[in-house]
Amino acid sequence: MAVALIIIYGLSLFFIFLYSLVQLNLVMNYKKSFGKEHTALSLHEQYDTEEDYPYVTIQLPVYNELYVVERLIDKVCNIDYPSSRLEIQVLDDSTDESFDVAAKKIKVWQQKGVDIVHIKRPERVGYKAGALSYGLEIAKGDFIAIFDADFLPNSDFLYRMIPHFNNDNVGLVQGKWEHINQNYSMLTRLQAFGLDAHFSIEQRGRNIAKHFINFNGTAGVWRAECIRNAGGWQSDTLTEDLDIAYRAQLKKWEFKYIESTGVPSELPVAMNAVKNQQYRWSKGAAECTVKNLSKVLKARKIGLSTKIHAIFHLMNSFIYICILMTAVLSVPMLWVKFIHVEYALIFQIASMFLLSFVILSYFYWVSLSHNKINKRKTFGEFLMLFPLFLSVSMGMSLHNALAVIEGFFGRKTPFVRTPKFNLSIATNSLKSNKYLSHKISPITILEFLLTIYFMGGLALAFYTQDFGLVPFHLMLTIGFGFVTFYSIKHSRV
Repeated sequence: MAVALIIIYGLSLFFIFLYSLVQLNLVMNYKKSFGKEHTALSLHEQYDTEEDYPYVTIQLPVYNELYVVERLIDKVCNIDYPSSRLEIQVLDDSTDESFDVAAKKIKVWQQKGVDIVHIKRPERVGYKAGALSYGLEIAKGDFIAIFDADFLPNSDFLYRMIPHFNNDNVGLVQGKWEHINQNYSMLTRLQAFGLDAHFSIEQRGRNIAKHFINFNGTAGVWRAECIRNAGGWQSDTLTEDLDIAYRAQLKKWEFKYIESTGVPSELPVAMNAVKNQQYRWSKGAAECTVKNLSKVLKARKIGLSTKIHAIFHLMNSFIYICILMTAVLSVPMLWVKFIHVEYALIFQIASMFLLSFVILSYFYWVSLSHNKINKRKTFGEFLMLFPLFLSVSMGMSLHNALAVIEGFFGRKTPFVRTPKFNLSIATNSLKSNKYLSHKISPITILEFLLTIYFMGGLALAFYTQDFGLVPFHLMLTIGFGFVTFYSIKHSRV
């Protein structure tokens, strides 16, 4: 039994270590990319008149977005682009009063001469993917820009993005997510901390090396022909954006990530909303792994390094299973180490995997500190955010690991949207939000029990006088405690 536990524990640590090496490679790619961002001639330089500009359709897939749908429509209708070359589709699957709210706002803009249409499908088949596909069938545009309900594109978005389609092989141009409510709470700060690393190092690091990148579901522009050629929007995974991105790139379409074009958006402010989002991302990534990874590995004209990055890109949510296994087994490992002194060398070798922590520290430090002038102040911020971010990521491991397991084993579940709140400052209250879940999930109870479990690990360290795992167990206690506390607190609002 002890040997079996050590093997499982070691394999989990080994995957985390390999994952960290891939992240380190992305950091190197990212740093090499400085000064090499994609450039293109402006539309004015590419075309003689505005009537020659490409026709663009903006799609707004919404579902019961009472608090943000008016804001979204106003912002998109103010995008600067020739009116004769632009249409806006509000793909509205709403079943509550937000549909009428959107209809009134759309009518106001129609009276101002904006080509905006309100589209209601007969049935909500395929969720977001189905809505996008339905809209694409009647879209006028050669290019399709997509914004989720919580995004607020700047007026120059299309003028900054469309020029990058100067090559007929470019299928997608993806923008960067920015955050309007980053400072709402510690929860939103931690989300921003993690997402910023994805939208700097991961997306740009992969793109500069010509590895596969993902469409982020919003804040991007597609060539309509690329969507159709890739097989269109498909709803057999919860992450239709990642799925179509891989299918398109397997068809040799080129993607561009433009870090300098940011699109403000709203981060979820309630823990259960974050969990909904994390569940969808984690399970969807696992489903996309099952669906697409073998195709990538079998593709003949894709280099080995790109295939390795694709493995860890598609399987990035598998890291939660490894974290959970490492965490749960770390407590009995203390006892095994105490009882079986003959395994001392194995545990000494395993300690080398602490390099994973060092590498990930560097990964997030580069993300946070890039373009910051006051490095000392930034380092202080990093020392506060990174350990807590890592702790909360560990605290989310049970919830996300279960989602990944469901994805790998093909258990189908509905697309659960992330509720939007339209809250930007801490004095705004969650209390009036009708979309907030008030149920305490059984998973939250398990997260509470794991908090107690890791507190037991701290006690065991004093009993065995082995304090090597105390920082790890302390972070796990804090992480699971944080997730448990806010899951219950936000469900009781």
